[in-house]
Amino acid sequence: MPMLFRLHGADDVRSPEAFATTVTTRLAIDALRSARVRRERYVGPWLPEPLVAAGDVVAAGTQLGPDPAEVVVRRESLSMAVLMLMEELGPVERAVYVLREALGLDYARIGEIVERSAAACRQLYSRSRRRLADATPPDDGRTGRASVAEALVDALHVQDVARVEELLAADVRLHADGDGRAPAIARPIEGASAVARFLLGLARRVDPLGVRLDVIEANGGPAVRARDCDGSWLAVMAVQEAHGQVVGLQNQLNPDKLTHLGPVGDLTALLTRGGSCAR
Repeated sequence: MPMLFRLHGADDVRSPEAFATTVTTRLAIDALRSARVRRERYVGPWLPEPLVAAGDVVAAGTQLGPDPAEVVVRRESLSMAVLMLMEELGPVERAVYVLREALGLDYARIGEIVERSAAACRQLYSRSRRRLADATPPDDGRTGRASVAEALVDALHVQDVARVEELLAADVRLHADGDGRAPAIARPIEGASAVARFLLGLARRVDPLGVRLDVIEANGGPAVRARDCDGSWLAVMAVQEAHGQVVGLQNQLNPDKLTHLGPVGDLTALLTRGGSCAR
């Protein structure tokens, strides 16, 4: 809306499209700077919102329709790990990357928008692209990645300690985002043994409460979805896989970041008082 107001009040706009791109980008840079300040007051680790693929059921009788963000995720293979790294990019650096990668603008035009030289924009883009490429694990194919996630869910369900540890890479890292609104670890857990113990303990605790786990596609890769017995969403945990093992897990539990998927359950109340359909 701010961009439309500026466009409506502007005089002598020769190219509305170019004007809109410039204003929108500068507003986005300002928003990213404000978000970074707000994030300093965030409780615990911060993770991006899960973007669930169209066709996955997100609520009783409903499905997600095509979404521009999902189209970008599919085309650019923006896994949760890559999205996390993008959050570490500076606002201008991130804007340069999107303008070049998504819109295909030349460096001179990008420089006009972000008020940098073309050479500086070229350098910012190259640096961002290298960092994002380094964060992207080898692609073993969607079927292979999903099968590893499904094997992990199966092993957790039957409490197979050896199998869970076998599926986790030695240097696996688990992040969780609850923002103080849902129970979540305060800092990442590292190492196969530590992550396995945590996941097995959590599964052992929620299984009697009727919590259901299944594998869906989110952010271009497999994710473990946790739902209450009534179908309400409790968490979406992205699974990064490489060479047949899980190398990263990002568990999104913040209710504010799940509401776009459908009804959200109260995990704190569930763990405190027990589920309404606990076995």
